[in-house]
Amino acid sequence: MNKEILDKAKEWLSPNFDEETRKRVKYLLENDEQEIIEAFYKDLEFGTGGMRGIMGPGTNRMNKYTVGKATTGLADYLHEQFDGNISVAIAYDSRNLSGFFASVAAQVLSAKGIHVYLFNELRPTPELSFAVRYLKCNAGIVITASHNPKEYNGYKVYWNDGGQLVPPHDKGVIEKVYEIPNFSSIDFKGDDALITHIAGEVDKPYEEKILAMVNRDIPRNTSIGVVYTALHGTGITHIPGLLKKCGFDNIMTVPEQSVPDGNFPTVESPNPEERSALKMALELAAEKDADLVLGTDPDADRVGLAVKDNQNNLILLNGNQAGAILIKYLLDSTPESEYPKSFICKTIVTTRLIDKMAKEYGVKCVNTLTGFKYIAREIREQEGKMKFIGGGEESFGYLAGDFVRDKDAVISSVLFTQIAAIAKADAKTLLDYLYDIYLRFGVYRERLVSRTRKGKKGLEEIAEMMEGYREYPPETLAGEKVIRFADYLSGEDKNMIDNSVSDTGTDRSNVLQFETEGGTLVTVRPSGTEPKIKFYFSVNEEARDGDVDLSIARLEQKLDRLVEAFI
Repeated sequence: MNKEILDKAKEWLSPNFDEETRKRVKYLLENDEQEIIEAFYKDLEFGTGGMRGIMGPGTNRMNKYTVGKATTGLADYLHEQFDGNISVAIAYDSRNLSGFFASVAAQVLSAKGIHVYLFNELRPTPELSFAVRYLKCNAGIVITASHNPKEYNGYKVYWNDGGQLVPPHDKGVIEKVYEIPNFSSIDFKGDDALITHIAGEVDKPYEEKILAMVNRDIPRNTSIGVVYTALHGTGITHIPGLLKKCGFDNIMTVPEQSVPDGNFPTVESPNPEERSALKMALELAAEKDADLVLGTDPDADRVGLAVKDNQNNLILLNGNQAGAILIKYLLDSTPESEYPKSFICKTIVTTRLIDKMAKEYGVKCVNTLTGFKYIAREIREQEGKMKFIGGGEESFGYLAGDFVRDKDAVISSVLFTQIAAIAKADAKTLLDYLYDIYLRFGVYRERLVSRTRKGKKGLEEIAEMMEGYREYPPETLAGEKVIRFADYLSGEDKNMIDNSVSDTGTDRSNVLQFETEGGTLVTVRPSGTEPKIKFYFSVNEEARDGDVDLSIARLEQKLDRLVEAFI
């Protein structure tokens, strides 16, 4: 075993660590060399979704000590950035140890003289974003691993604008964490007088803001049937009740999945992007002849949708399709006089159908790097200059309005139900609504393919793959000439026709993008939260003779060829 890794592991046998941790590390040192390597070969880092990892002892694991170290670094950075009284809001989801990690963070911050507003019950991540601004905090923390498997937990940090950390603050916090000499220097015994427990005092104004977005003039159409599943997470605290407050009476929940449980006993993975996660909701919807299925991940920042097709079957919409529906509705709901001073925001891997819609409406569309924190930053930078209509990313995260600065499945669930009610009043489904968009703006199809490479060796393999594409970019894709190659790590956006180079206009990130003369787009990036390399494929065409299904079939065949040729 590498001596550095071995020495790091042996440090965890000292009295600075609790007895349970020492026993577990001792057992692993004697019986599981590979686990010791995985647990200690590096420190957890902040990615697009903050710090996230498997729970257990080790510097590369989520535990009391890594949470304490991250929080100490955050506290030191806050004291460096702000004078006077400093406050931080903390929330947590339903995952195992989430409440414990939230308490650890509260104790460490209060030991540093920082006032903490700690939610006394699980709450959605977007409500934490709201709470930071509502309570005028300097920062926020939420303990969650989003839709990852049950073995994981995570730690997201928010700045005073309610958005996740972006440069330079993310790097600033990490630098402070690296300055911490050892775990023994962390003060885990805080000042309870500086910890205020909260819940309802934030719930009410948060819900009031969402209810203010509801169009009371639309047909209430209370006959619309909605099945909602919280997937054992935090969405149950708001979504069913809010839908009823909006006038939708036929709201059904999946009882077994309404109980918060970090073991997620009814699903393999609590990810609403996957049909298997929504299986119980789909079965209930079929039994009750519901019009719409909504499923949110454990921290309720992502929402999956299932809608009826022409044969009355429930089909899942992907994140690009749902995002296009939401943005079209928001554009139609915005007064035309506001278009010149309004903007939509999305990530570079999200469907370009949204770009096309925004252009036709005369609304600016801003593209950011992957990670909703960049959308939040754009909202902050445009505040007082331009109105944020809405935005999203293909990974099922959407936002409308600017009182929350992160993707919000609570807001999205209310709005998708409202759009479905409007469609039903016109004898249509949400799928019909989407097809009308395709007929007007063109048919767009996207596909995400991921390749998992776990552990230290896996990270090395992913790095080699990225360098291969960077060194030898493809000249053609699906028979179409590549006309643009953007390397977001170097910041170079190259025109392959005349070899001119411009700046990508974004932060630097390990992302590559290839575009063809036919509008085909391929993006490659390592995941910031999982041991994966991700490939995003996008193709489009006009609906010939008004036949959307035929265009979809052609585009799916094209995607098959692209995937086979590229990966």
